[in-house]
Amino acid sequence: MSGFRVPHTLVLLFGMIVLALVLGHLLPAGSFERQKNEAGRDQVVAGSYKATPEVTTPPPWSVLTAVPKGMAAAADIIFFVFLVGGAFAVFRATGAPDAAIAALLGRFGRVPWLLLLGSMLAFAIGSSTIGMAEEYLPFVPLLLALCIGLGYDAVTAIGVLCVGYGVGYGVAMVNPFTVLIAQDVAGVPPTSGMGYRLILFPIFMAIGFHHVWRYARRVKADPAASLVADQPPPAISESHQADKLNATHLLVLALTAGSFAFVVYGIQVWHWYLAEMGALFVGLSLVLAAVARIGPDRMAKTFCEGAAELTTTALLIGFARAITVVLEEAQVIDTIVHGIATPLASLGPEAAAVGMFMVQSLCNLFIPSGSGQAYVTMPLMAPLGDLVGVQRQAAVLAYQFGDGFTNILVPTNAVLVGILAMAGIPFERWLRFILPFMIKIWIAGSIALVVAVMIGYQ
Repeated sequence: MSGFRVPHTLVLLFGMIVLALVLGHLLPAGSFERQKNEAGRDQVVAGSYKATPEVTTPPPWSVLTAVPKGMAAAADIIFFVFLVGGAFAVFRATGAPDAAIAALLGRFGRVPWLLLLGSMLAFAIGSSTIGMAEEYLPFVPLLLALCIGLGYDAVTAIGVLCVGYGVGYGVAMVNPFTVLIAQDVAGVPPTSGMGYRLILFPIFMAIGFHHVWRYARRVKADPAASLVADQPPPAISESHQADKLNATHLLVLALTAGSFAFVVYGIQVWHWYLAEMGALFVGLSLVLAAVARIGPDRMAKTFCEGAAELTTTALLIGFARAITVVLEEAQVIDTIVHGIATPLASLGPEAAAVGMFMVQSLCNLFIPSGSGQAYVTMPLMAPLGDLVGVQRQAAVLAYQFGDGFTNILVPTNAVLVGILAMAGIPFERWLRFILPFMIKIWIAGSIALVVAVMIGYQ
C-alpha cells in the first residue's frame, strides 16, 4: 500500500463513466410518467414507474462517445469558465487585486477569522436567496490569493467558498431553483416554513465555519499539515509584488464590484444565466484594459493565457457531465430513484424523514441539478410522506438537505469539479477535507428533520 497513488481526477471521472455504463447493463431500464405542471415543466407522476424493456442498452463504446456529448451538454458552463479565466487574467494584469489584497491583509491580518467568516456568510446568503452557484467561479482566484496571502492554503480558500455555498443551498430561505420548485411540486405555499430554516441557518453556518477555521489554523501553524502541501500552487493564485493602492486600482475595483452587482440584478430581474454573464465579463475585460492602459495586443495575449489556464477545468466539467449522459441513455436514473425510495414506506415518520434525507443525498449523485432532482423526487416523496406521517414541508426540507449539502461532495456536480480544478485541488484531497464536515452535517440534518416531524413543521 505504501506505493499506492491516488489517480488523477480525470481518471476517477472516467472510471465513473465506466461504472455508469455497467449500471446501465445491470439495472433494468425504466421510467416514470411525466406531465406538465402549471409552469410548463415536466413533473413525475407518483406511482407511475414502469420498466421499459424496449430500451437498447448503450454499447461499450458509449463510454467514449459520452465524453464529447458531455462536453456539448456542459458547453455553456465550459465556455463561461474560459471567459472568466480570461477576464480575471486581465483583472490581475491591472495590479488592482494584488494591491487590494495587500490592503486587506494590512487591515485584517490580526483578525483573519473575521474576513473568512464574512466571506463564507456572503456565499451562503447568495446561494440561500437567489441560488448562486456557477456565479461563484470568478471568486476562486481572489479567494486563493487572499487565503495564501494570509498563510493558509488552497483548501482553506475553497472551503470558505464551497462550505458557504453548501450551507446556503442546504438551508436555503427562498432559493428559486430548489426551495420554491420543491414547495410547488409538494403542494405547500411558496416561501412557507422559513422561520425554522432561519433558525437552522446560523447553526449550520457555525458547524461549517468551525470546520474550515479549525483546518485553517492547523495549516497556519504547520504548513506541512496542508492537504495540498505537495501540490504546486495554482497558476491563477500567483501574486506579484503589490503596488500601493492608487486611484486607478480603486476605479478598477469599483468597476469590477459594480459588474458583480449588475450580474446579481440581471439574474433577479432579467433572469440572466451563463451567456449573459459571460458577455458581461468580456465587456468588463475591455473596460478594465482601457482604464489600466493595457494595449490591445497585451490584453489579447493576457486574456488567452488566462483562458488557457482553465483548460483542465473545462475538461473535468465535461467528463463529469458525461456520467449523467450514460445514465440517461441507459434510462436507469428513474430506476435508481424508484429503487432507493421504495423501502422508506416501511419506516416510521422520524426514520422516514431521515431516510428521505439519505435518499436525496444519494439521488444528487445521479441528478446533480437541483431543480431536476426536485421534479423527479418530490412527486414521490410528498405523497410518500403523507403515507408515513412526514409533513410535506419536512419532505421539502429533506430534499433541500440532500441536494444542497451534497453539492459540495459529489463528483458529478460540474460546478464543484470546476472549482476544485481551478484551485488545483485533487478530488481525493478534497474528500479528505469535506467528508468529516459531511458526517457532522448528516448528523445535524437528521436531528433537525426529527425535530421538524415532532413539531409538525408546516
